[in-house]
Parts: sequence; C-alpha cells; structure tokens
Amino acid sequence: MHKTAYLAAVLYAFIIGFSFFFVKLALTAAGPLDILAHRFTIAFCAALVPLLCGWVKIAIRPKDVLFMLPLALFYPVMFFAFQAFGLVYTSSSEAGIIQASIPILTMMLASYVLKERFSKRQFFFTVLSAAGVACIFLMKSANIEAANLKGAALILLSALSSAGYSVLARKMTRTFGSLELTYVITAAGFLFFNGIAVFGHAADGTLTGFFAPYAHPVFVLAIVYLGVLSSFATSFLSNYALSKIEAAKMSMFNHLATLVTILAGIAFLGETLEWFHLIGSIMIIAGIAGAAGEKKLPQLKKRKIG
Repeated sequence: MHKTAYLAAVLYAFIIGFSFFFVKLALTAAGPLDILAHRFTIAFCAALVPLLCGWVKIAIRPKDVLFMLPLALFYPVMFFAFQAFGLVYTSSSEAGIIQASIPILTMMLASYVLKERFSKRQFFFTVLSAAGVACIFLMKSANIEAANLKGAALILLSALSSAGYSVLARKMTRTFGSLELTYVITAAGFLFFNGIAVFGHAADGTLTGFFAPYAHPVFVLAIVYLGVLSSFATSFLSNYALSKIEAAKMSMFNHLATLVTILAGIAFLGETLEWFHLIGSIMIIAGIAGAAGEKKLPQLKKRKIG
C-alpha cells in the first residue's frame, strides 16, 4: 500500500472539504465567477514564489504544455464552469447527489481507458460510499423537487469532467511529474477564469469593481485559503496520489471531502447533526476503507515522449 499516496489523498479531501466554508465567506463580497478568477490568481502567484526563488525547478517545453492542456480543460476549466452554471438551474442538494456518482464514473472510464481492473468487492464499496453521500443529501432535502433537466445535465457534465481528469491525470503521470502537471493546471485556470471575469466586467462597465472585494479582510482570508490550499496544493496532492494509486480509488476521496464539508457546517455554521448524517458517514467511511483495502495493481511506469 502506498501510505504517502493515501496520506496525500486524505489531506486533499480535508482541504477540499473545508473549501466550501471559505467559499461561503468569499461569496459575501464577490460573485462565483469572480471568486474563481481571484482564487486562481492567488494560486498562480503562490506557484510562482517557489519557482522564482529557485526552490523548485521544472522543465516544460511548449509541446509538453500542448500535450497537457486537455488535462487542464477537464479540470479546472470544465469542472468548475459546468458546476457554476449548473447550480443556477438546480439546488446544491441535487448537485451533491449527482456528483456522488463521480467515483463510479471514474471506475468505468478507468476500466475502458486505462484498463484498470476492479473487483466486485471494490465496486460494492464504491457504490456503498456513493449511497452514503446520496442518503445524506436526500434526507437533508426531504422536499426536494425533480431537478431541472438543464441543471442536472450541466452537473452531470461537471461530474464527467472530474472523472475524465482523474483518468487522464493518472495516464499523464507516466510521462510527467506531479509538479509539472500542477503548474500547467494552475496557469490554465488563472488565464481562463480571469479572462471570463474581466471580459464580463468590461462588458458591464464594472471593471473597476473587479478588485473591490480585496477591501474586505474576510474575503482576503477566504481567497488565500481557496487559492493557495484549495487550488494549488490540492492539485499537487491529487496528481501525486494519482501517480501511485488507481484513479477510481483516488476519486472516492471526494466523498470524504463531502463528509468533511458536512461536519464543518455542523461545527462552524451551526447546522444540526441528524441521525442520517451518522448513517451516511458510516457508509462513506466504510466504502472508502473497503475500496482502499483492495489489493493494488502493478505500479505504472513513467515513459518519455517525443
């Protein structure tokens, strides 16, 4: 078992889990698209510091960047874009239920693209974990209505983008290091989301208000967390974990992140702890532990291109 890879996956889940708390703080001063732009600006700046100080060295050729761009297209570009617009047409609870399918989608995609094999036991525990997430969201929203088809479709595309990223990143770690992939992903997010946000403000004549949120200390705290930890650090952690463990196993830690988000809401936002939280949590943890305990496949070897 790759202990460091699973440790990276757990740390990734905890950082992502708390990120929703900081997104709520950031939303008090800026809109969703502006937050994405600012978080990737901070992430990009954080990525430049160790590079300019000579603490890390990366050698990426232009053709390598072109080779890695599809990965950045899946995440962060398509994942966040589909998620942001999908939430306009559907509720967060419905989105949470749909995104619980990410590990299952990843498992099927990894089986087809990477030829990663999975046993009935692993499939059972993956479904168990997904069912735990769905149980919490369903019980939390007892009066949930049928999801708007447009919103559901967009959230499903976001889930597919996450699955595609996990599979493609797993494949690309045969060729590139985790740090190289992280830098390209971060730069792509910086360029894409800032481009959209600036264009939108310019079209509305509100360009001067783009940097107004930085006048709020709470926003600065939130955006630093989202940029440095929840964008840059988690990209590296997930890429590192994917270089050691199967894509389907890594994707299951998104369920752990959901559990952390729920517990953070109970601890810091005064949300109530209900019986279904406990049952769902047990299902999530049992599913992750059961799938992670599956015998590992042979480690992928790196190979050079061009």
